[in-house]
Amino acid sequence: MKTTIKAVSAALVLAVSPQVFAQKGETVKIAMFLPLSGTFAGIGQNYLRSWQFVANHMSGEKNPAGVKFEIVGFDNKGSPQDTLNAFRAALDQGFRYVMQANGSGAAIALSEAVARHNERNPGREVLNVNSDAQDPSLTNDKCSFWYYRLDPDTSMKMEALTDFMKDHAKVQSVYLINQDYAHGHQVSAYFKEAIGKKRPDLKVVGDDLHPIAQVKDFAPYVQKIRQSGADAIVTGSWGTDLTLLVKAINDAGLKLPLYTYYANVTGTPTALATSEDAQVYLVTYAHPYHSGELGTLISSFKKTFNDDYYNVASYTGTLLLGEAIAKAKSTDPVKVAAALEGLTVKTFSGEVTMRKTDHQLQQPMFITKWQKVDSKHAYSVENTGYTFVPIKEIDAATASASTSCQMKRPSGIN
Repeated sequence: MKTTIKAVSAALVLAVSPQVFAQKGETVKIAMFLPLSGTFAGIGQNYLRSWQFVANHMSGEKNPAGVKFEIVGFDNKGSPQDTLNAFRAALDQGFRYVMQANGSGAAIALSEAVARHNERNPGREVLNVNSDAQDPSLTNDKCSFWYYRLDPDTSMKMEALTDFMKDHAKVQSVYLINQDYAHGHQVSAYFKEAIGKKRPDLKVVGDDLHPIAQVKDFAPYVQKIRQSGADAIVTGSWGTDLTLLVKAINDAGLKLPLYTYYANVTGTPTALATSEDAQVYLVTYAHPYHSGELGTLISSFKKTFNDDYYNVASYTGTLLLGEAIAKAKSTDPVKVAAALEGLTVKTFSGEVTMRKTDHQLQQPMFITKWQKVDSKHAYSVENTGYTFVPIKEIDAATASASTSCQMKRPSGIN
């Protein structure tokens, strides 16, 4: 069940003894759990490749700890149970840091398993850094000292998205369509709550939840959207579900603005490009037009893999881990976890901070718009001739969310 992909890579799971101190040239191993087979394999493979690529770029003298990184990918098939199986396999192989991507259900299962393991095995603790599960509970009622999230949660993204939508006077009615699991339910609930405060005149005329990764033809859903008279569609769906929804919308000739969380993820841009006048907006924490080091990485990734680098959490995560290991002067997960709390680093969008109270990264966000490439915006997403152009930035304070987390820290850590 293990897919081993060696590369001098980014920062998140160690196969070192508890008392080893970070030294120049030391190798830090990272266990990453994500879908490498099945419906969402394309996304998982992109994520893994992204972390490897960035970590290779930022290893050694390019991080303040002077460490090298190696990522080992474990196929969790996107399921909580397979994630737990992968976690046990990683423990058996001596990993001390773990990372998970894709799916809040898997993220919750892993966070709980890590907490249980650490309580029962003092001296063999594991640190868990999450790439992109967005269930707000992970940094609220289910928060854990051992869990750190790099991606904005569902409520933060919705705050940013509705802050943008509130000024769209032509949108008087919205149809919600989401996957039938925690994330989809939360997108629906947070949209109604946020837009109710900002645009109480706007009506929700439909609210569908569909089985995740099971619907092959979204035409019946698109027909319901048409019949509702909606002015726009809001969706937090991702992967093949969003790709097939876009295909059905285009096939039906439905011309409505689409407000999304994941329109840039593998497969969906190619589907969007089949309609010349698609109106699509994306809430995100990065875009293809950042300058500096990230801009260079985006361009280099494209040239190397003929693929898009959109899992930019790998860049931020690598920065944070390198700084934390240097600050802790150790690769001991307990010391590195403590060093991560409240840590601020300067990244492509300015300063970002790992909030100590709940371990949710605080960062700016952007709204990008789908359009044809032009002389000023030449990056072609999935080689479609289209691109996502930033049209609004939402500062970290505006996009932030309060937390109910009551953090329980290990003895000796304040």
